[in-house]
Amino acid sequence: MEVTGIISALIIGVIIGVLGRLVVPGRQNIPFWLTIVIGIVAALIGTAIAAALGVADTRGIDWIELIIQVVLAAAGVAGAAALYGKRRTS
Repeated sequence: MEVTGIISALIIGVIIGVLGRLVVPGRQNIPFWLTIVIGIVAALIGTAIAAALGVADTRGIDWIELIIQVVLAAAGVAGAAALYGKRRTS
């Protein structure tokens, strides 16, 4: 992977993580770096799922792939908020 690929993956991961965090209702008491990590992981897994479904490369914007990534990020943020909240309170 080239440097530009890594940088673009980080930028997309940040965007996906923030979108996932916005989708989850309520306040999430998790650090921003964890949101970024969740976004990057969700973007990578979402791309793999979209490729397996055959919807990763379409003409124009890949809306289905984006939706899969945001749903995965939202699930990751919700799970991390639940686990991080339990760890912080005990």
